[in-house]
Amino acid sequence: MKKLLKLLGKYKKYAILTPIFVFLEVVFDTVIPVIMGLIIDNGINGPNGSDIPYVLKMGGIMIVLSLLAMLTGALSGHFGAVASTGFTKHIRIKMFNRIQDYSFANIDKFSTASLVTRLTNDNMQIRMAFMMMIRMLARAPLLLIFSTFMVLKINASLAVVFLIAIPILGTGLFLISSKAHPRFKVMMRKIDAMNADLQENLVGIRVVKTFVRGEYEKAKFRKSSDGVRNQQRFAEKLVILNNPFFELVMYSCMIAISWLGGQYMISGDMTVGDFMTYISYIRQVLFSLMLISMSLMQIIIAQASIDRVLEVIEEDLDITDDGNDEKLLPTDGSIEFKNVNFKYFKTGKKNVLSDINLKIESGQTVGIIGGTGSAKSSLVQLIPRLYEVTEGEVLVGGVDVRKYKLDNLRKDVAMVLQKNVLFSGTIKENIKWGKPDATDEEVIEACKAAQADDFISSFPNGYETELGQGGVNVSGGQQQRLCIARALMKKPKIIILDDSTSAVDTDTDKRIRTALKEKLAGMTTIIIAQRIASVQDADLIVVMDDGKIIETGNHESLLESSEIYRDLYYSQLQGVEG
Repeated sequence: MKKLLKLLGKYKKYAILTPIFVFLEVVFDTVIPVIMGLIIDNGINGPNGSDIPYVLKMGGIMIVLSLLAMLTGALSGHFGAVASTGFTKHIRIKMFNRIQDYSFANIDKFSTASLVTRLTNDNMQIRMAFMMMIRMLARAPLLLIFSTFMVLKINASLAVVFLIAIPILGTGLFLISSKAHPRFKVMMRKIDAMNADLQENLVGIRVVKTFVRGEYEKAKFRKSSDGVRNQQRFAEKLVILNNPFFELVMYSCMIAISWLGGQYMISGDMTVGDFMTYISYIRQVLFSLMLISMSLMQIIIAQASIDRVLEVIEEDLDITDDGNDEKLLPTDGSIEFKNVNFKYFKTGKKNVLSDINLKIESGQTVGIIGGTGSAKSSLVQLIPRLYEVTEGEVLVGGVDVRKYKLDNLRKDVAMVLQKNVLFSGTIKENIKWGKPDATDEEVIEACKAAQADDFISSFPNGYETELGQGGVNVSGGQQQRLCIARALMKKPKIIILDDSTSAVDTDTDKRIRTALKEKLAGMTTIIIAQRIASVQDADLIVVMDDGKIIETGNHESLLESSEIYRDLYYSQLQGVEG
């Protein structure tokens, strides 16, 4: 928690005001039993009998003190709520901003469902624990100190009873808390797994319905939900022992004090008012111990969440640009791979890419072709530093990509990923991701080049058509064309199309390539494709297999020299003839 407290920011003043008002509330609460004792001894059982004016006077003071205690308690609750919600807001922002700086390798380490759980559920647990810290853990010790002082002042002999109870309670709390924390960490992992199943089902709900797998998905979710329930019950059944154990000790103290106090009153060593005041303070002492116990339990539960949040915030970034020259920009779209080896995890045994040496001139159109799993996408993702090379170097504009500021590099490299991603909002808003200040004419021009203008214009609201999350209300081919248009808006020096026309027909694919040839004149274009027709007009074609470059050349030379390329070409040609 100490590491997270640095994120309080402007809410620090509210976190300070909260215990101040808690202190005032405790002072008023502590004085009230004294007034009550005086009313009993001097007003009701006074030397001359009942003294009604005295009772009314002191009763009025009690009412005022009670109202002040209520007011200060309400203010401490208000400031505590502002501080705790603001604190966790800053934590969420810190986590979200950190995730934005993650490389693909960092993101691969955490599942999406786990990150969502950490941003939501874990933050809620931290908020509750922080509220306990600044309110309950401020109130309880103060109440304990003040009440203990008054108890010792009234009758030190009786205080021995709860002084014996305190170490008993402390021992029980320690034993419960030390066993509970590991159980809650396991519970959080179970929640991650359940959320992963939920997310997977909602994202793929159309596939689930198509394959009539609803019952299977229900059983799968029921199993993960039962796992969360069972682990939560396993953790909670240990924590809930705290309350009955505490109440057993507390009521035992009350019985012992009532019996001993009665003996003191019979012997005349204690007045009725003193005894009633003493009982009130004993209740406050025991109540403060209960508050401490409850607060520590909540902190123990939240500790697992704190660990998980810090894992996200303190994750070492795989790719950074600290100290790089902000003025350094790619001068052209030339690309060169020099002795590049790459694997996703440093501890991995086998390279995903091996011995990659490739030079691409600025303005060239390069096609990359190869079987599934030949690491075509991995190769191009090294260019904008979505992943970092394990060995060797990648040059853009003659400069190692590790020397550029990431923003400077990525502004000049547009990439249409293999998996198309669109966001909630209008078509125009999605296209403008490539250039936020683009005019309507520029948006239309880019969409025409991507062969998207026709189908957009057919929608009733045209470019103002709202897209569902992920673009679910447009087809796969339409999604691809919108993503191409979005990339074109950047007007980059390098554009990478990663199998980005796989969902469109061959005629549309050809029209897109023709339009792009005019639109992308002067840009370095890299096209990853399964269809040879998509790359056969490229200046350079790279054939890959098992993470290695097997052959390079143009279409005619590869038909003569590359068996892999030739087999692929004739198999596709036979399909067309058939």
